[in-house]
Amino acid sequence: MDIAFRNSGCIDLHIHSTASDGSFSPLEIIEAARKIGLRAVAITDHDTVDGSAEALSLPRSHSIEILSGIEISADFPSGTMHILGYLIRVDDSALRRTLKTVQDARAKRNLKIVGKLQDLGVDIRYNEVIEVSGGGQVGRPHIAQVLVHKGVVQSVDEAFKKLLRRGGAAYVSRYRLLPAEAIQMILKAGGVPVLAHPFTLNAKNETELESILVDLKQAGLKGVEVYNSDHTLEHKNRYERLALRHGLLLTGGTDFHGTAKPGVQLGIGKGNLRIPYRLVEELKKSIVKV
Repeated sequence: MDIAFRNSGCIDLHIHSTASDGSFSPLEIIEAARKIGLRAVAITDHDTVDGSAEALSLPRSHSIEILSGIEISADFPSGTMHILGYLIRVDDSALRRTLKTVQDARAKRNLKIVGKLQDLGVDIRYNEVIEVSGGGQVGRPHIAQVLVHKGVVQSVDEAFKKLLRRGGAAYVSRYRLLPAEAIQMILKAGGVPVLAHPFTLNAKNETELESILVDLKQAGLKGVEVYNSDHTLEHKNRYERLALRHGLLLTGGTDFHGTAKPGVQLGIGKGNLRIPYRLVEELKKSIVKV
């Protein structure tokens, strides 16, 4: 992990660990964040709080503030919708029960994807995917990594484009929470629901995106991820404008996955991020209003 730069006093609220599809453990993430001078972080693994809970349980031999977090995949036919949840109770029983249902659906889907790949003549076994995952929750990125290792494709991106994404030859749909269900689950666990990287919604224009945000706010959404490694200046300005217009919080993070997402560094993303701590302060204030 490149830690040559320092990002003193800044934050990163979108980080993935080995509990989902990241390549670094929670301990390694917190240690790296300490070395580069981050003030606050949130581990936001896909559909699991295990990485976040592990980070929160680490001995506090550092000054980094750790926010609990998660990233929930929500059902959205015209694009991809992810809802981030911050400051949730990671031991909330209702949250854990719902996540178990989602995780079981993901596991069944993984088996079906591997079966489809085998039908296509690809030499792949599910135990190879589990091995790549390192014991964390298995997902399509791990299947993609196996395909790269075997020379079936040249990159993870190619694996998704040709085989694993919607419309791909080995794509399998799975059960997801409705957006309102994901938002309410986070709220009931004491957290703050935030729309992640809005560009993945594939909204045709700003008017359509604004309509989606209005609907999500009515369902309980509290914020928008304005600052993200994959956001252009145009994205950032648009999301900031819409969030402020509708009284939504602004958050940000790198979507760091370690070696699983080359080119995105902790704290600075692709070199385009310096996210201020005041956004954490605003998140905390919003809990009172939930």
